[in-house]
Amino acid sequence: MVTGRLCPQSHHNEGRVRRQGALLCCAYVSKIWDKKKKHQQILPFFTMIEHQLVLIIALILAICILIMVSQRVKVAYPIMLVLGGVAMSFIPGMPRFNINPDLIFLVFLPPILYDAAYNNSWKELWRWRRIIGSFAFIVVFITALVVGFIANTFIPGFSVALGFLLGGIVSPPDAVSAAAIMKFVKMPRRISAILEGESLFNDASSLIIVKFALIAIGTGQFVWYQATASFIWMVIGGAGVGVLLSYVLIKLHKWLPMDENIDTMFTILSPYVMYISAETVEASGVLAVVSGGLYFSYRRILIVGSSSRLRSEHVWNFLIFLLNGMAFLLIGLDLPEIMTGLKEDGVSLWMATVYGLLITMALVVIRMGAAFSAVFITRFMSKFITVADSRKQGYAGPLVLGWTGMRGVVSLAAALSIPLYIPGTQIAFPERSLVLYITFMVITLTLIFQGLTLPVLLKMVKLPNYDDHMPHAETQRIIRIGMAQASLDFLERNNMCEDITHSAVLNNLVNHWNELLESEGSATLYDEVVRKTYREILEEQRLWLNKLNNENERVDEELVRHFIHRIDLEEERLLKE
Repeated sequence: MVTGRLCPQSHHNEGRVRRQGALLCCAYVSKIWDKKKKHQQILPFFTMIEHQLVLIIALILAICILIMVSQRVKVAYPIMLVLGGVAMSFIPGMPRFNINPDLIFLVFLPPILYDAAYNNSWKELWRWRRIIGSFAFIVVFITALVVGFIANTFIPGFSVALGFLLGGIVSPPDAVSAAAIMKFVKMPRRISAILEGESLFNDASSLIIVKFALIAIGTGQFVWYQATASFIWMVIGGAGVGVLLSYVLIKLHKWLPMDENIDTMFTILSPYVMYISAETVEASGVLAVVSGGLYFSYRRILIVGSSSRLRSEHVWNFLIFLLNGMAFLLIGLDLPEIMTGLKEDGVSLWMATVYGLLITMALVVIRMGAAFSAVFITRFMSKFITVADSRKQGYAGPLVLGWTGMRGVVSLAAALSIPLYIPGTQIAFPERSLVLYITFMVITLTLIFQGLTLPVLLKMVKLPNYDDHMPHAETQRIIRIGMAQASLDFLERNNMCEDITHSAVLNNLVNHWNELLESEGSATLYDEVVRKTYREILEEQRLWLNKLNNENERVDEELVRHFIHRIDLEEERLLKE
């Protein structure tokens, strides 16, 4: 009986155990399968990263090779990089590059503009403020209008707003291209200062035009008073945000304990913080970066130590070298993608090339006219107001200034920022591929044609001796004498003159300051008190140089920065002994 009662129960238990075992096996298999699927999903991700990394390394290697070739053949590297990018884009198996405009606006543009502003001279900007402001805002606006009229008249399918958009895209000359080309030619400081100053602000004005043109195309209307208010806010707000954030960062430099690495990191992060903050409040991020960089440059001697300045200089040189090289190479590599867009839209490549040539010729003529008009207007206004130079300038200066109108990275980024569809609709943006191709043609032709012929033009024309600055030899003499006098005054103010006799090194410094500065001396300062005194003297020399630069407009700021750099090197040597 017992056995008979227990047997069915045991069978029931056995079945339950089997079912539980099966369920556990299924769960285990399912778990293993999920892990396998996750593994299969992760592997392509890492493969993609590896592929992208290899591609970036290959592009950096190509940049180095192309720049070395450009140095060998004595051609500005932006020209060689664009041509090299075009050649590489047609290599079989080369991946297609679809450049994201946010990559240029957010990653490339802020540090490039910040570096240009930091290395610019506020004194030269102020001296040539009228012509710089005219070229950066008025000439850009006139260029956009004229190009818009030409595009509307000669290019089928281009409305006035679309032509104005194209004009805003191709109107700003590129700072990097001009700077790179000027390294191979000897150009008067006046012209280089005007070009550098113009290139700092014309990007902002052109991008503002592009924004308004996109709004007009999307809405089909243009409310002038709203556009005016928006323009004023973008200019004032952008400059205000840049100066304010730069001021805050300067205070942080003073309040927080920072070493060379943190100082350098702060300078790298600064342009990104300025750009993002300004764009968040719908102001001009470009103007924010430029104004912030100028303000920080003006105050840098009083804030950052010599070690930080030397460290950040090397880091920034490498960073700007890499970003500029990558940007110009990507311009050339983007050609197949642009041509594919033309083909998909059914636009003839031949006619698109003709339109590109037409717009390029118009840009050259407009800038030439603006350069010569600036001279005539300055001569006329000198009868009523004080101008920077009221003397007759001749034709050589305006000719060179008008010929330096190479386009570059900002124009391509602005063209790429055009959306595929009109905002708020599913209607394809009109003539987007044609605008991209014309922009590419303008960039390539101005870089190659104007860039290669500019050195020849400078040899053909005889530029006048503008006499804006004292001769370098005279300036160096004044600086050396002034630094020696500032050092002696510092010692006298602090009652250290008697202590000098106890140190042969300081005594030698006082008696032979010029020779020591020129040779950068090799004496070793072992006494800690002497080291401290010597560092204070070096700081006093920097302050005197900064004062000289701010008070004497005939002193070339580049030479002042050279002497400050030498003092920084001397202080760095002292710290390492």
